[in-house]
Amino acid sequence: MGHIAGCVRKMKNHLESIVRYEWVTEDGVLSLDDALGKKLTIDFSGTINCIHCGRASKKSFNQGYCYPCFQRLAQCDSCIVKPEKCHFSAGTCREPEWGEAHCNIDHVVYLANTSNVKVGITRGTQVPTRWMDQGATQARPVAIVSTRHLSGLLEITLGQHVGDKTAWQTMLKGDGEAIDLASKQAELRSLCAETIDQLQTEHGLNAIRWLDDADASDAEVTIRYPVLEWPVKVKAHNLDKTPRVEGTLLGIKGQYLMLDTGVLNVRKYGGYHLELKVDS
Repeated sequence: MGHIAGCVRKMKNHLESIVRYEWVTEDGVLSLDDALGKKLTIDFSGTINCIHCGRASKKSFNQGYCYPCFQRLAQCDSCIVKPEKCHFSAGTCREPEWGEAHCNIDHVVYLANTSNVKVGITRGTQVPTRWMDQGATQARPVAIVSTRHLSGLLEITLGQHVGDKTAWQTMLKGDGEAIDLASKQAELRSLCAETIDQLQTEHGLNAIRWLDDADASDAEVTIRYPVLEWPVKVKAHNLDKTPRVEGTLLGIKGQYLMLDTGVLNVRKYGGYHLELKVDS
């Protein structure tokens, strides 16, 4: 029987023919390779520790932070989910050194097939992790952009014609139909040509490097997840209300464990002290 206990972080994923997952705590990891089809028991002890400072907290903010860190850290600011409003670019970043290292660097603007085609952004170091965390079955980078702020502006531009959100319940019901992302990239380049050219004029020709078909195709990936059976109805477990979750593991996709009793978003419980048992 596999067993691990500790304050949880988001699951670690590895892009292989089928994505491999590891359950991660601050003290160690447990491979979930052999957990499919087995009974899992997850117990929440009631203890939560901030994933940044380690402080005990009665409540988790922004997937794992205590309230003081949530209020203080640049990585918890609203511009993380709305990069077009980047505080570093505006000169109002809470932590300019952090912003220099994380925002004033190249970002990838991509298309992904999650519940449908969507546009997103991520730091280059988070490719392909970001795509697997979102449960994408296909992903294709379309542009390399010099800053997070500018990547947000390009994301908004493309987002006028495709979505920028994942319908997580739909994502967990199956992989859906394959999408021709190359054709979608070409279509978006045509539809948004005027705005893209304007952004390049304002920020510099090299600030947005739109990938040609060969470069984008070489970097495009198809992703398969370890799933025995897709849920017909998606019901989420809530550890704050029910501190013990039990069920047979039917699959893993994104950051979700899919049990026959419901799904659990592991990333939501960053900093929670959980005990995971996998029956042999």
